[in-house]
Amino acid sequence: MVKIAKRPLMAAAAVALASAALPQAASARVVRFDVNSTTPLYDGKTFGDAGAYERIDATATFAVDPKSDRLAGIDGLAEAPVNADGEVEFSTDVVILRPTGTASGTLFYEVPNRGRNLSFLLLNLSGGSSSFSVDDPGDGFLMNQGHTLVWSGWQSDLGDNLLKVHLPELEGVTGLTREEMVFDNADEVSTAKVTYPPVSVDEDVTITMRARTGDARETPEGLSARFVDPATVEVTRPKDADGGAIYEVVYEAKGAMPSGLGFVATSDVISFLRGNEGHDTTSPLEGIEHTVGMGISQSGRFMRDLIYNGFNADESGAKVFDGAMAHIAGSRKTFTNGRFAQAGRYSRQHEDHDFPGDQFPFTYVDMTDPVSGESGSILAACDETGTCPLLMHSDTSTEFWQARASLVSTAPDGTALEMPDNVRLYFLAGAPHFNAWGASSKETASCVFPTNPLSSAPTMRALTTAMMDWVADGTAPPASVYPGLAGDDVLVEPATLTLPDLEGLTLSPPVNGLNVRDHASVPPKEGDAYTVLVPKTDADGIAMGGIREPYVAAPLGSYLGWNLRAEGFAAGELCSTTGSLVPFAAGDASADGRKALKDRYNGPEGYQAAVQRAAEDLAAGGLMLEADIERIVADAPAYPSAQ
Repeated sequence: MVKIAKRPLMAAAAVALASAALPQAASARVVRFDVNSTTPLYDGKTFGDAGAYERIDATATFAVDPKSDRLAGIDGLAEAPVNADGEVEFSTDVVILRPTGTASGTLFYEVPNRGRNLSFLLLNLSGGSSSFSVDDPGDGFLMNQGHTLVWSGWQSDLGDNLLKVHLPELEGVTGLTREEMVFDNADEVSTAKVTYPPVSVDEDVTITMRARTGDARETPEGLSARFVDPATVEVTRPKDADGGAIYEVVYEAKGAMPSGLGFVATSDVISFLRGNEGHDTTSPLEGIEHTVGMGISQSGRFMRDLIYNGFNADESGAKVFDGAMAHIAGSRKTFTNGRFAQAGRYSRQHEDHDFPGDQFPFTYVDMTDPVSGESGSILAACDETGTCPLLMHSDTSTEFWQARASLVSTAPDGTALEMPDNVRLYFLAGAPHFNAWGASSKETASCVFPTNPLSSAPTMRALTTAMMDWVADGTAPPASVYPGLAGDDVLVEPATLTLPDLEGLTLSPPVNGLNVRDHASVPPKEGDAYTVLVPKTDADGIAMGGIREPYVAAPLGSYLGWNLRAEGFAAGELCSTTGSLVPFAAGDASADGRKALKDRYNGPEGYQAAVQRAAEDLAAGGLMLEADIERIVADAPAYPSAQ
């Protein structure tokens, strides 16, 4: 049985917050906020009482005392250059969308995902962009509620047209770093960008390869690597190499930064904009009463990491986010706090499997981990300072396979957990990691099955509305819906699943396992393994124990959170985070035993009625908005005709 800790053991930065709450001179603050431009948006289109919106592009500049107790855990800060006052200065890009009419009083902040805006894709049903963009307001979901919308940079290793934080380089600091790449092609010579430049482009590069994550690293004949410029490594591969092989280069790098200051940049810019005390200048916003932060995928992991490291309290000890939403993060955090950090990395079963960012603690309950022996929780630091936010954590089926989501609802020994009162967990069964609304299923050369096109937008719109009400007036959101809670028996060992033989294949997908790892060595040393569980499935292979969006509740095929790598691309390993859609037969039952559509619905009309009922049921439980039912029914996937 897991031992619940009475006094959690916290990381250095988290412990420091206990003293940060005491009165003291400000040692981390916004010292300047430069508004670079203010631009009217959407040709003056209005959004109810909120009126038209304007965009503010700004730069926030910070100064921090490298000896501050609050910042004690930030790697490399003590070696950063300082100004005449002995402080480290840095800055971040900020974008604000401000209503010109009646505002709601809520600041909605999205942690950018690799410098991009994903909240519009998820909540506003807008189109996507490879750069940071707010040009497409979609249906204006967030604006119609009158919220002030904010984004700011936290990641430094990004290209142009992306929101980023601008950090000082640690002069003279060098160290070993490693980069991993999977090319998914048969080219004999391939190139890849690296995060940090080598000390010299002429230096030796250690390169290894392996077919699969669990295989030993080897350097066979015909494998070599060299730098063609400070940002690019060229890999020459053996002629018989599998297209999905894993390549790893290790080299002496320069360009280190105190990347953990990304947490400070996010925490302090929100503290400043909401009007907390202790900053050297005045916020351009007025009337902010509540703050809600959302992170999606990488940025959901960052939100968990920010809270874990104690940065939901500012320098004065005041709360930063009243509410926090971590979407599709699974049990992971990020590789942000390190002098050679790579915040873009995230562990999957085949790719980047053993990079930092996935170690205990995994969940929101204080405990002693029976595997590593460590104690704590994601909320340990904010519990200590009384600054914990109301929190919603939401995952899809993909996170149970690729992100060890079972460790969010169960202890490492499988014991069911009971979440604190301020935490809700939601599981979007049958959904893949992330799609914009209206995505299509596609075939790819490296994956066996077509991709799963589903979007979690309908339920996430409802949950975001519920979070706003929870923060504003204490209205309780829907109860948690997540396998593993309350001792249910939905979570099982992956090998025990009985899946249909889709397309004639006997399926036993691997899961992204987890071991205790010592990252002091490069590559890391591996210790004891955790038990990683997945949800049981129904006769169609669709996960049980969660919220079923209408297209999953009334399916036209098997909607899966996992896919498999195809022959020639590390066959049999998990393939990306796109999930799978394997359609049902329209006429006779398929050879794998799944019922045909004609045996499920009375034609297209019966299918549409089933979608309508599923949407109405979710709306009745607060897991879908009444206003979205008509759209969901109208946009339902086309019912196929019998061949």
